[in-house]
Amino acid sequence: MIFWEEESLNDREKIFEFLFDFNPSAAEKTDQTIEAKIEILLEHPLIGVKRDLCRGRVLIIPEISMVFSYWIEGDTIRIMRVLHQKQNFPPE
Repeated sequence: MIFWEEESLNDREKIFEFLFDFNPSAAEKTDQTIEAKIEILLEHPLIGVKRDLCRGRVLIIPEISMVFSYWIEGDTIRIMRVLHQKQNFPPE
């Protein structure tokens, strides 16, 4: 099961709104890509790398320049943040 933390949903909404102002089609496509790539974690939860900068793992999606931080808790994958690659992860 994938669980989106409130902060990650806020991140995703901000990304969508930012893109929508310039190109609604790109906003939709990016959001669909986010959904599809995160679904891959259900079958391959360890695909992301461990980083010292944040707890859990980090999944990088280069085609949309996004970075996702997530934790694995049993059968649940918790999406913590969704950021553009140029953004810095906030300290925990």
